[in-house]
Amino acid sequence: MNLKRVGNQTVVFANPPVILSSYSVVGPMEAQGPLGKTFDKVWPDNINGEKSWEIAESKLLQEAMQGAIDQAGVPNDQIDFMLAGDLLNQIISSNFAARKLGLPFIGLYGACSTMALGMAVGSMLIDGGFARHVLVGVSSHHDTAERQYRLPTEQGGQRSLSAQWTVTGAGAVILGQSGAGPRIPAVTLGRVLDYGETDAGNMGAAMAPAIADTILNHLQDLQRQPTDYNLIASGDLGSVGANLTREVMQRSGTPLGPEYTDCGLLVYDQKQDVHAGGSGCGCSAVVFAGSIMQRLKAGELKRVLLIGSGALHSPTSSLQGESIPGIGHAVVIEA
Repeated sequence: MNLKRVGNQTVVFANPPVILSSYSVVGPMEAQGPLGKTFDKVWPDNINGEKSWEIAESKLLQEAMQGAIDQAGVPNDQIDFMLAGDLLNQIISSNFAARKLGLPFIGLYGACSTMALGMAVGSMLIDGGFARHVLVGVSSHHDTAERQYRLPTEQGGQRSLSAQWTVTGAGAVILGQSGAGPRIPAVTLGRVLDYGETDAGNMGAAMAPAIADTILNHLQDLQRQPTDYNLIASGDLGSVGANLTREVMQRSGTPLGPEYTDCGLLVYDQKQDVHAGGSGCGCSAVVFAGSIMQRLKAGELKRVLLIGSGALHSPTSSLQGESIPGIGHAVVIEA
């Protein structure tokens, strides 16, 4: 058996999967941000005629996944697996979208790291010979996340300055064995780390150690430096978590330069009063499916490292005083 595992946590593919298409759907607030013109579809409001925010989120995901299917031009009977996840209890947005699309379904939960996790697992399925095409998508919604994790929005509760704004959006990609598009030559699956952060309003601090750990293991496994990438983008650390990640990397002897940024810092403008930045499964998904994919296709970027960041807590665990574990999964994308 030819083991494809390299180093501590990295898998290098013999036949790198191709990203055949990408599609993003966002709410109006995301469209008003700096990346507004890079999204494929914009909703007029966060509910878009549906009877609840939760059903609206599932519809977001359905539209993003159908958009990726249509762009790729791959018949449904040639899509072997649908991989999807979201932030809601029992990943209902993904389950209901899967009910609508009717594809063989693998539900994933990595909190806000789920887009990178889905791309990693989908790439393994394709390189392992288990699939020809895999549909990967995730969603998040500001109002569903607020209702589940924090206070009802109607109460108008005061948000801390370290808090982030959950992106209302969904992103999806089609991965294939062959074809035209950026390729995924390697992925690094992360470890769960917990340094005792208990403030659910400061998820960036909870996730930063795991992101730094994944980046360090990735670079060590492949014998690379941060400068070997045109762009290193974490998922949704926001300003607090991104600064902490830089600090940890600096102390570890591998400083991050201008190639590093965070999707939570890119998706909104500071004038939009989102405090520490964007968050949610949809944050890295819409930034990657939109802006980053467009830059890869245009030749502006040659090699990208996307690290999905996840805070692995629940409303129950937070109420019981548990700390917040974090995880990061990294995907290499090359033009």
